[in-house]
Amino acid sequence: MAGFGAITITAVTTAKRAMDLTGKNMIYNFHIYQFSILRFCLRILMTPIFADNFKGGGFGGLAGHSPVFDGSHAAILPVPYDGAVSYKSGAREGPGAIIEASCHVELYDTQWNVDNERLGLTLLNEVEPDVCGPEETIAKVETVYEATLDKTGFVLMLGGDHSLTTAPVRSLARRFEKTLTVVQIDAHTDLRDKYQGSPFSHACVMRRVIELAPIVQIGVRSISKVESDFIKTSGHRVYPAWDVAGQTDWIEPMVDALTENVYITFDLDGFDPSVAPGVGTPEPGGLSWGDAINIIHAIGSKRKIVGADVMELRP
Repeated sequence: MAGFGAITITAVTTAKRAMDLTGKNMIYNFHIYQFSILRFCLRILMTPIFADNFKGGGFGGLAGHSPVFDGSHAAILPVPYDGAVSYKSGAREGPGAIIEASCHVELYDTQWNVDNERLGLTLLNEVEPDVCGPEETIAKVETVYEATLDKTGFVLMLGGDHSLTTAPVRSLARRFEKTLTVVQIDAHTDLRDKYQGSPFSHACVMRRVIELAPIVQIGVRSISKVESDFIKTSGHRVYPAWDVAGQTDWIEPMVDALTENVYITFDLDGFDPSVAPGVGTPEPGGLSWGDAINIIHAIGSKRKIVGADVMELRP
């Protein structure tokens, strides 16, 4: 993109990457652990994923569901809900499929010398959707998320349709007030005020989120006229896929403008369909694996990733 200098990410030596596991306090640079957990989850998507093979094992092949947080530095929160989708259902199968596939991916991160197994992962029980509808389900997830934050420092939510993202953002916005920004990687802006009569459709999630915290949208390539008009009035930053895919010079100034604390919401249709075909509303011309990792790494290098979600897998 014209006008920006090339991004520079200082190389981190193996010694700096290494973590001190001998004491009670974890020492890590640039919040590498949160980055590594999120990248591990995205790596899972590169393995064959099926909707019918979840046998209830633990995340990453570790122990099964457990409410025990002692020694865990991250919690995995699966929410099998797709009651707010506007097209094909099936995202409710996503969390179980990701957890099952995670058993076939190495937990050790060779690039950052992070042993995710030793650092501890707590897999929570699935949050059962509320039969009353999306608003009630979001409130239920918010309650669980809030309680989880009190026990562990980082929660990765697995969806499920994108409407659920409102829940963790509500919780984190209360904690971090003016210092939270939500970075959305997505093919769609999801900025309608209502869709099919509901303000809690997955097509409205970022409209609800922007009421709570500033947002940045990356990888967009499908947008309605109504949403386009809203963007002009809101003034938030949108980075269309056709401007940023395969490019890096825009990343550093994007990160520099973020607040101290960042929540990353990753709708998997942000990827190009050649990378992640199993989504409900795919769009051509999306981000590559390298694009996504460069973005997340750059954010984690300069800001604190306080939470994240991976949404809309339709196995």
